[in-house]
Amino acid sequence: MVDKNQLFVERRPEGDYAVRKPNSQRASAVEPTQAKAIQRAKELNPKATPLVERVRETKNGSPDKWRKR
Repeated sequence: MVDKNQLFVERRPEGDYAVRKPNSQRASAVEPTQAKAIQRAKELNPKATPLVERVRETKNGSPDKWRKR
């Protein structure tokens, strides 16, 4: 079960990054880079660790995986 205050950082088709709450229709913030989106997510909820969408292939996972940041 996902906490309703959890934040997700995900890549948008436009190439920028959205900070979203679970099951939300709109983003809480949109930033041009993943690093800035992670920083903004931490500002929005300092007590939570944002889950970040993996955007590249690695030996540990593919783009469809989430990682804590």
